[in-house]
Amino acid sequence: MKRSLQFAVLVALLAGGVSPLCAKDASPPAGLTPQERGYWFLTQKPYLPPDFSQEIFDGVWKKWPEPLRSQAEKATPEERRKLAFARYGLTPRPEDPTKPLQYVVDASGNWTMNCFACHGGKIEGKVWPGLPNSHYALATLTEETRALKLEQGKPLGRMDFGSIFVPLGATNGTTNAVNFGVALMAFRDKDLNFHEDRLPPKMVHHDLDAPAWWHFARKKQIYIDGFAEKGHRGLMQFMMVRSNGPEKFKEWEADFRDVYTYMSSLKPPKYPHAINQELAARGEAAFRRVCAECHGTYGKEGSYPELLVGIEDIKTDRVRLDALTPRHRDSYGQSWFAEHGAKNNINDPGGYVAPPLDGIWASAPYFHNGSVPTLWHVLRPKERPIVWRRNEDGYDQERGGLQVETFATLPKDASADWQKRTYFDTRAFGKSAAGHDFPEKLTDDEARAVLEYLKTL
Repeated sequence: MKRSLQFAVLVALLAGGVSPLCAKDASPPAGLTPQERGYWFLTQKPYLPPDFSQEIFDGVWKKWPEPLRSQAEKATPEERRKLAFARYGLTPRPEDPTKPLQYVVDASGNWTMNCFACHGGKIEGKVWPGLPNSHYALATLTEETRALKLEQGKPLGRMDFGSIFVPLGATNGTTNAVNFGVALMAFRDKDLNFHEDRLPPKMVHHDLDAPAWWHFARKKQIYIDGFAEKGHRGLMQFMMVRSNGPEKFKEWEADFRDVYTYMSSLKPPKYPHAINQELAARGEAAFRRVCAECHGTYGKEGSYPELLVGIEDIKTDRVRLDALTPRHRDSYGQSWFAEHGAKNNINDPGGYVAPPLDGIWASAPYFHNGSVPTLWHVLRPKERPIVWRRNEDGYDQERGGLQVETFATLPKDASADWQKRTYFDTRAFGKSAAGHDFPEKLTDDEARAVLEYLKTL
């Protein structure tokens, strides 16, 4: 199928004919603060057509491989639910463990993805809204719910069709999120009117690791390349299914002012284990010498420079930088999302922004593509694994990050797509763990001290 026809089919199918269920009627309880309303909107109000029903989710275990399928068949409904949450990287809401943080579940049992799908994770088994969801298995969830829908004669949704043309992620915990925006924005004008007669854009598919939301308040520009000035409108761009026209964005703009307030209120989790304070103090001195120029300083007098580092200096995987052309970025900058050019927009950033490091202990894996599993591997570039696989909830206190198995190559028994997604292969396109060699200036003893200091941030 030619690219133009392929993408025309994709857009038509992504658009769907179903309006978001009950979104216009959903209102938060009276008396909530703006930040409380922001959380309520994210978890209670669907802005997109539903992904699947409660019936489909409850029965998706029938599409699991053995021996997991037999285990689920013998389990109670509650046990099956826990198995499903673990398989797909879902977590219970802190305030209501009967519902997933990552989906709005309405009174009719329809499940609609929300922003916590990528930005609501867990660390050592504890759920933390705003933490990158490094467990999320979106591609596997979509494939298996789609298979059950087809078997039962249920209608397919936008993700079922769209994933045929736009990959959802080659590794659990990462997504092809940039191209969701590229694909949807290509058929909108600056006022968000839909134009189905436009030619499709070229896309470079690649995976990204979601950023921690508690960094949002510290930034002026968003995304790893820092090209877009932050604002509440920019948070709405992934709602561009065809059923959401310009009037819907204007109607829901007030909701996302509250979402903006909620995101700005988030704080990083504190390190829950013992810290060697003497070692951390030595680490702070080494950090200030080698790392602070880009990542800033911390404490009462701390400051964050939000420094854009050129790709020739940072030398990390450049696929993300090149995948968005100046034209892509300018299209966003001239649109309603960026207030028709009023927001600061950098069309050709030339590198990546060094992020703030508050709560860095919790947000593994590292780098914009999620290629580095621990802080020790960030600090010791030559020791970074080629292929690695994490366990479910373990935290490596010694190295600061995910507990992982490492491999020289992808194991031969990882033959099914869902199995391959449980591994991170740094040799794959867009997944390189190279670059960020600055910590090589540290001795091993200094690197251990810096790692201990990072736990205090």
